Amino acid sequence: MHNELKITDMQTLESNKKTTEESSNPISLNLPDFTTDTYKDAYSRINAIVIEGEQEAHDNYISIATLIPNELEELTKLARMEMKHKKGFTACGRNLGVVADMEFAKKFFSKLHGNFQVALERGNLTTCLLIQAILIEAFAISAYNVYIRVADPFAKKITEGVVKDEYLHLNYGQEWLKENLSTCKEELMVANKVNLPLIKKMLDEVADDASVLAMDREELMEEFMIAYQDTLMEIGLDNREIARMAMAAIV
Repeated sequence: MHNELKITDMQTLESNKKTTEESSNPISLNLPDFTTDTYKDAYSRINAIVIEGEQEAHDNYISIATLIPNELEELTKLARMEMKHKKGFTACGRNLGVVADMEFAKKFFSKLHGNFQVALERGNLTTCLLIQAILIEAFAISAYNVYIRVADPFAKKITEGVVKDEYLHLNYGQEWLKENLSTCKEELMVANKVNLPLIKKMLDEVADDASVLAMDREELMEEFMIAYQDTLMEIGLDNREIARMAMAAIV
């Protein structure tokens, strides 16, 4: 495992820094009214999704440790970080007086969760890492970057801290897949074909609520695909392989 940022990570940090600086200029933004019933209703589901997403990440890292027990300490550290993020996002809902719709969020993640559990039971580590380290991480980071620009001040501060954490720790699964690409590429391709389309369906399902929060569906998908393809490139796939995998999102 490396303990320093790669060039691509530094570029992402700079890009994110620029986005954050731009979002701090109120003249450039039309922020939603955070006090309306319409906003709070949509927020109850979006907030639940991020809370459940962090819980899923925590549970997934703990589960992955059962497949690679010699990495228990590092995976536990990552899981602990995800729980810190969950507490932060829970506070965001409380700050707006919103109760997160956790029943909706659990259903929202149910197919991805189910596929992870099947892969775990079969000992398919590559599939588990694809779901957690590429799909869920890229989904979360891309959504957080879009949300920061239109968030209320309290949530903006919390989310900026979460994104900083995500970028400052090298993704464990990404590094494992990179180091084992020669033996795991075939499973990676198959698992991607099954699970990537779920991300598009999830974005479609939440598009209306995201719009109420001033988050554009097309921008969310674009940010996700950029983060996802950057990760695949970092793992070591070539442009043709990345293009083939990305096609699964639109087929």
